[in-house]
Formats: sequence, structure tokens, C-alpha cells
Amino acid sequence: MSAFRLAPDGKHLLAIESRGDTRNILVWKADDLAAKPTIIGSRSMRIESASFLKNDMLAVTLSQPYDARLDTLTKSFITKLMVTDLAGKEWKEPLQASESARSDLGRRLSALAVPAIRSRMPSDPDHVIVESDGRGIERDLFRYNVRTGTAVRVLRLGEDDISVRVDGKGVARAKTRAGSDSKGLYVATEIRNAETGQWEEHFRSHVKDRDVVEILSPGTKPNTFVLRSNVGREFAALFEYDAKEKKITSTLFEHRFFEAQAPVSGSSSENSEAGDYDGFSYQGLHGNEVHWLNPKMEAVIQGVAKSLGIEETPLALVDVATGRRAEVKMFTGASVSITGFHNASAPTILLRVSGLNYPTEHYLLRGQQLTLLAREFPELDRRSLGKSSFVYYKARDELNIPAILTVPDRQLCGAGPYPGVVHPHGGPWARDTMGFDYSGWVPLMVSRCHVVLQPQFRGSADWGRTLWKAGDAEWGQKMQDDKDDGAQWLVNEKLVDSKRIAIFGFSYGGYAAFAAAVRPGPYKCGISGAGVSDIERITSSFYTNPFFRDRQEPTIRGLNPIRSADKLRIPLMVYHGDRDQTVPLVQSELFVNKAREARQPVEYHVLQDYGHGPAWTRETTAKQLRLISNYLAKGCGGGGL
Repeated sequence: MSAFRLAPDGKHLLAIESRGDTRNILVWKADDLAAKPTIIGSRSMRIESASFLKNDMLAVTLSQPYDARLDTLTKSFITKLMVTDLAGKEWKEPLQASESARSDLGRRLSALAVPAIRSRMPSDPDHVIVESDGRGIERDLFRYNVRTGTAVRVLRLGEDDISVRVDGKGVARAKTRAGSDSKGLYVATEIRNAETGQWEEHFRSHVKDRDVVEILSPGTKPNTFVLRSNVGREFAALFEYDAKEKKITSTLFEHRFFEAQAPVSGSSSENSEAGDYDGFSYQGLHGNEVHWLNPKMEAVIQGVAKSLGIEETPLALVDVATGRRAEVKMFTGASVSITGFHNASAPTILLRVSGLNYPTEHYLLRGQQLTLLAREFPELDRRSLGKSSFVYYKARDELNIPAILTVPDRQLCGAGPYPGVVHPHGGPWARDTMGFDYSGWVPLMVSRCHVVLQPQFRGSADWGRTLWKAGDAEWGQKMQDDKDDGAQWLVNEKLVDSKRIAIFGFSYGGYAAFAAAVRPGPYKCGISGAGVSDIERITSSFYTNPFFRDRQEPTIRGLNPIRSADKLRIPLMVYHGDRDQTVPLVQSELFVNKAREARQPVEYHVLQDYGHGPAWTRETTAKQLRLISNYLAKGCGGGGL
């Protein structure tokens, strides 16, 4: 069981249960967990997620493979949003596809529409605000009755509108709009004047500058809002903004080493009415972490950690931009986080414990009673997951590169040095965290007695503006140097054997493996999963949207692996999903075909019914992991890594 959620009133609890490839929703009364839960299943589509839309109503996302036969056959997946009661008896599709579309193509596109919940309106028992996605029906806001299925349009969005923020009462308060001026393309942040109802521009940021300026929610005072911005800063921070005076009045929260995300207040609902803040979330080492202002919440976390034997240890953090350092305390091996809570005379709190070396566990605290709800992957021997730590190493130009290091268990694997795998993330405007790796890649490799290094190379996001922008136009160049320098650092630290290092990545990480295969480097072999091999082809097909083109396309410059696919320097295994619509299958096919024509050492596998991850079936997941495991054990140019 996974993905536990607590109802806003704290009276019910749900989880997703997996039985093989079948997933069900389980619903309990929070005060009677020993009773058999209500089981909600789906015959035709697979349940992907579920959450409480109201105390007694659920929002459920479902998916299934989908073959679109429009001009050509396109193999992908289809997703649907549905609403149902706690018994799963009645199902409704918000803003159901229009039957009045004028053409067969229009009807097909309309059927693919997936509306989004913009406000759960916690004080209204019947209504939510839903935004249509623009396929088959205009992209507008609707007041949707979860019980009758009726919808009333409350706001028309213009063609240039990008996003809209709706408060807990269902009122659209802020939005962003696209435009262009003499300086180029921009994003304007507008706030609705409470007195006139008119939209007024308050901020304008140009796309090329990659500034973050967004209104998150109403503030705690009249006419104020929570503003998230990184303008003139290394990291985004949270501010109180007075819309009437058009000025920032105070800094609500900032972190010296991580990106601030949002205020946390009220209950487990993300659409709580404005009130005092219980804390502020930020992009920490374990992902979305919270700095709690409410001492009761911090006391709960410390108490649960102590009861589970999770200790705090000192950790040095470094600001990549300035070299400024600070020592903080963090839990060893896992994080303890509050994922839902209801304030009452006896508070009900849902907790999650997870880490790279700690398969996720879920707990419920009611009053002073702590109950274990579920352990994910309970049969895993935790020793096989090794030990993870957060480190920095120096790139050849002295830039500090953050990284996550996982070392095998000495009792199971003996003394090092070990084989090593440099494992770059996708994106590249993304990052890794120290939460449990549900892809299975890191646990697999470490359990096979490999050291795994996850470098947060230049171009990675959420580590500050300096590291992020340092990757611009450095694909396969300085970005790749960072990965190679990480491999050398592993050797210098006497953790790995210099002749037994591989590189494995997926998506952009797959590109990094392609790049490693055609340039001098420290690797014996590489594995590319769903990688980009031709950056010219990917930019011409992806960046047709003018905003993406101005913002990201100019940063994708550098080494183009496809040009040297006939001159591999190391053996390579390539795998790709046949339903991948993020990085098309042709990106691997072109590289493999050119390499094979030149009789280069490349192994190739196409995974059926696999998109850009995660896998559709458990067997596909297992096949992917077996390919990686076998190649590192027996392939890699012969004899394994």
C-alpha cells in the first residue's frame, strides 16, 4: 500500500493498494483501522492516484495505453480524471467530452481532455473549481458540483493566459499572461482588483532571464498575497506582497541553500483559507521538505524519528555561487515528513518515513497513539541498499558540484574499491533527491555491490541560479566534464576501481551516456535509456512554442552524439519504450542504426508498452532492471563491470 491521504476532516483515510498490476483504492474510517476497508477498483483503466476532493468525495486519475489514429499511428497513454464517492458507486467525469464537436477529429481530441482541479473550496461541501484543458472545450474555469455533475463557467481565460490561481472560496485572484515587448517575450503576473474586478499587471519578467515570479495564495492580511520570486536572487524566496500599495512588505521565508516553495497552513488541503502559517516548504535534500513554525509539528517529527531509531547527524552545506558554508543537522538515512493533518482536540497526523536506504513507511498519529499503516517493499533487506550521503566535489574549473553518493554495504559486498556507476538525472532542468528511488535503478545497482554517484551537474535545477545557468549551451561539454570529474573523484576517494566505471542515465541522462560513448572519458561502458542522440532534431521538433524556444532552446547547444555514432569509444547498451512521446523512439533508432552499420559495440532493446516511465506493468519494470543488471554483470564489453 502507498500514497496514503487523510480527509480534510480527519475522519477517513485512503491508500492505493497494488496487487500485481491491479490497483485499488482502500478507504478506512480513521478511528477504526482494524475494520475491513472499502475497496474501490477499476476494470477498464488503471488507477494511478486518488485524493480527497471533499470529506466524502474522491478525485481519481486513471490511465491506459492508447493508440491515436489521426494522420499516423501514435502509441501513447491516455489519462482521465474522475470523481466518485467513498464507496466507489457513482463515477462522474468533470467537464465530460463535448458531443457537439463539428468533426471526428474534434470529437477524438475532446475525448482526450483532462480537466484540472484549481480549488477544492474546503468550506463548500458541494463545489470545486475546475479548469478545462482546451481540447474540445474552451480553456476556462468552471464551478463544478461534485454531486450533480453540473458545471457553470465562472471565468473565461484568454488565449494568452498561462495559469490562474484560485483561492479557497473559488475566486480567481491572480493569473499569468504571455506577451512580447521591445525586450522580447515576457510573462506578466496579474492580480484581480478586489474593488473593480479588473485584472491589473503587477510584475513582468522576460522569458530569456528565467526569473520566477508567481502569486501563490492570498496572504494573512487584507489585499496581501504570498509572492514567490527569485528576481535578483540565487534562490527563490517567499514574500508578503501588498497589492494595493504594489510593494513587497516583508520576507516570509528564505533558505540559504534551497528553493523556497510555498506556505503550509490550516489543514492538509492545499486550498486552505488564509490564516496563520504553520510552516513553509522548500526543495530540500529529500525533495519537498517543510520548515515548521508550529512547534507541535516539529515535536511530532522529532518524536517519531526517535521512536524509529533515526538519528540526526551534522551536514555541511555549500552555496555553489559564493562558496559560503553552513553546518546543519539532518536525519541519517531517511526523512520524516507530515503528509496530512487535522487539528482537533486530539490531532490526527499522517506521516511518511522514506530515504534512499529506507523503503517508505506510513504512520498515523492520533493523540498519543502511533500506528504503522504500511511498509512499502517489506521484503527488501535494507543492508542491500547501502549507505547514502550528500557530498560535494570539485569540477575541473573549481565549481562545487553537489552529489548524492551511495556506497554498498561492506558486510554484504566486502571491502572496496568497488565498481562504480555515474548516474546523471534526466531533464536536465531537474534534480535528484534522497528519497526512496521508485525506479529501482539505484537500489538495483547498489545491491549488486556498485558505488552509485548521482551528480547534480551544471544545468541542474533547484540548486540555485548559478549552477542552473552554468549549463547553458554546454551539453556534452562542461556538463559532461562534471560527470567525468565525479568519476575521478570516486577514484581519488578510493571508493571505486578506475578501470571499472560505467555511466547510466535515462532521458537527458541517456543523452549523457550517448555523449560519454563518443568522447574521451573514464568509463568502461555506458547504458542509455530513452536518450536524446540528436539535439538538433529534438530542438526542431520540441521547441515550436515561442516561449520554450526563447527560454530553453538556446541552452541546448554543444556535442551532438549522432554525428559520431559510428566511432564509439566504449561499448553501449541502449533501451527505449515504444510508447515514449517525450523522447521519441527514433532518437535511439538513429544512433543504433548508424553505430551498427559501422560495426560498433552497441546492444539495443525496445520495451513494449513503455512510455517515458514509469513502466506500465511489473514485468516491464522487471525486464528493464534485468537488462541493466545483466549488462553490468556480463556485458560492458565482456566480463561485466
